[in-house]
Amino acid sequence: MSSCNKLFGAGLGLRRGMLDEMAALSTQDVDFLEVAPENWIGVSGRYGRAFQAFAERFPFVFHGLSLSIGSPDPLDETFVRQVKQFMKQHQVLLYSEHLSYCSSDGHMYDLMPLPFTDDAVKYVSERIKRVQDILEQPIAMENVSSYVTLPGHMSELEFMNAVLNESGCNMLLDVNNVFVNSVNHGFDPLHYISNLPSERIAYVHIAGHYDEADDLLVDTHGADVKEDVWKLLEFAYEQHGVLPTLLERDFNFPPMNELLAEVNQIKRIQQESLDITSLVKKQNGGSSDSGDKAYA
Repeated sequence: MSSCNKLFGAGLGLRRGMLDEMAALSTQDVDFLEVAPENWIGVSGRYGRAFQAFAERFPFVFHGLSLSIGSPDPLDETFVRQVKQFMKQHQVLLYSEHLSYCSSDGHMYDLMPLPFTDDAVKYVSERIKRVQDILEQPIAMENVSSYVTLPGHMSELEFMNAVLNESGCNMLLDVNNVFVNSVNHGFDPLHYISNLPSERIAYVHIAGHYDEADDLLVDTHGADVKEDVWKLLEFAYEQHGVLPTLLERDFNFPPMNELLAEVNQIKRIQQESLDITSLVKKQNGGSSDSGDKAYA
C-alpha cells in the first residue's frame, strides 16, 4: 500500500502560533497534521520536543516551501536528502510541494508561476523525477494560485496533467487555488477539477481567500473558507471520491473551536459524499468505483 493510501479524513496545518492550543487535540479532532519541513528540520529545544510529541500522536505529511522545482538554479539535493531523513525519523507519509519556483540566484518570498509550455513540462518533470529518486517514493505537486499569465500554448489544466504524466508524480489538489485562478484567469473550475486523473490525487487543500476585486482574488490562508470553495470541494468528491483534505490557516488565527468547526465541516462533507456513494451502489444493485481513497 502506498503512503498516499494511508492518509484519510480531515487534517490541519500545525503552526507554531497555535502549538499550545493544538497540544490538546487528539485524532478524534483531526485525522492528520501537515508542516513545512523547512520550519522544523534541525529544530531542537522546546519546539523540537513539541514536534516529536505531535509526530508520535498524529500521522504527518510535509508540504514544502523552498524546493523551487521550476527554478533555473540547480536542484538543492542536500536539502532533499535532509527531507528524506526527517521523513524517516518521524514516519512522515508524504512530501508535497508547489508547481512553481521561488528562487533564482537567491530565494524569493513568493511562489512564481511557470510558463505553460512543453519545455517547462520537460524541465520540471526531470527535476521531480530526481527528487523522487532521492526520496524513493512519489511526491505530490500542488496547483498554485497566480495573478499573471505567462506566455504559453497550454492551459493550466493541460500543463498540470502533462507534468503528472511526464514525471509520474501525484497531485496535491488545492481547491481554493482552483477557484481563485478560475476568477483571476477566466476558466471553468468544474471543468478543471473533473478533468484531473482521480488516481493521481494524493490529498486536498482548502483555505480562505481575499476578494480584492470582482475579477481578482488573493489566496491568503488567513480567513474562513468561503461558500463557493466548500461547494467546489463537494464537487471534487463527486468527481474523484472522498479524498483526505487539509484546512490551511497561516495567520489571523481564530480560536481553536472555530478552526475545528471548519475541520468538522470537511468531515461532514466527506461523510455525506460517502453516504451518497453507498446509496447509489444500493440503487444500482452492485459495486461502483467510487475512488474513496480517503478511507482506503
